[in-house]
Amino acid sequence: MSQPSARIVADSVGPSGIRLSTLEVKMHRYVLAEFNTHRVFSRNSASSRAIPVAKQLETVRNDPAMPLEWGANQPGMQAGSALESSELERVWLRARDSALVAAEELMKAGLHKQLSNRLLEPFMWQTVIVTSTEWDNFFEQRCSPLAQPEIRACAEAMRTALLDSTPAELTAGQWHTPYISAEDSLDEADVLKVSAARCARVSYLTHDGVRDPAKDLELYARLVSASPMHASPLEHVARPSASPEPQLGNLRGWRQLRHDVETA
Repeated sequence: MSQPSARIVADSVGPSGIRLSTLEVKMHRYVLAEFNTHRVFSRNSASSRAIPVAKQLETVRNDPAMPLEWGANQPGMQAGSALESSELERVWLRARDSALVAAEELMKAGLHKQLSNRLLEPFMWQTVIVTSTEWDNFFEQRCSPLAQPEIRACAEAMRTALLDSTPAELTAGQWHTPYISAEDSLDEADVLKVSAARCARVSYLTHDGVRDPAKDLELYARLVSASPMHASPLEHVARPSASPEPQLGNLRGWRQLRHDVETA
């Protein structure tokens, strides 16, 4: 069974000493709402409206997201002592099986994935890309024993990934570019666009499972030409702010590509 996980996809520090980190995180779909309450984060996540139902069916069938603890019901937001889990796991998986049957029937009836996939969400793993300069409050709340076990495991994996990473030192004018590596052979003008597109997709691979910069550039063009513009993926790409430039957006000490594009 899979577990919550996190990995660094870009880690930078600017001349001011402010660190900017981007992580790819795998979490239980049913704690995504709690994760999204943290407003200092720029984030994009895999969408139930974008991923084909057949692909979600296969994933939920073979690797469902299961509770990490089976705590007893009691007053308040924290569960009580652990219950014997074998029968509870069988009930959870019966519910998963029912959702699989219903979602497949809806898919075969021609219903769009933005609805069919919703039935599978309690059993899904969610991939999220998150960028921030501020982590302390998140870790204080979500690494706490009072947090729900599933988001606590996610937060602990994120904290470990950050502790184990050494940020690259960037000078003024250099860019923090998630999902760009030495394997990429790109024109300088395309690096920022490809990085933003891969953040939108939450992967350096296309949905067909290949690395394709041409498709990344096509996706970027669709993001910025849409009305309204789909600008959130451009928030992960950033450069150190010119001092004493006032803070824009939710990153302290960094200017996001989104602001350059929106004010161009």
